[in-house]
Amino acid sequence: MATSIPPSGPSNGQPQSPGAEATSWDVELLRVLVSRNGSQVEAQWAIHPQLKQDLLPHEWQEITDLMTKVSAIVGSRFSQVLSQADPEPPSNA
Repeated sequence: MATSIPPSGPSNGQPQSPGAEATSWDVELLRVLVSRNGSQVEAQWAIHPQLKQDLLPHEWQEITDLMTKVSAIVGSRFSQVLSQADPEPPSNA
């Protein structure tokens, strides 16, 4: 999660007056979600809609490529940890 804090004071770099309070916002710009259904692990990613609109086509392609790699790495690691922590019982086939 990213936190955006407006500048403290006017653009000349002066601090705010003692009574003024800084405002901050929590904005989720990017999310990677890993879910499990039995032994199946799925990793997905999402980006804030406004950020997606602000990106140029080549920037969007670069983000897509990188996040596909991130999702694969996170999903793979989650699957490895899951198999070590919760091994499947032996089957009688």
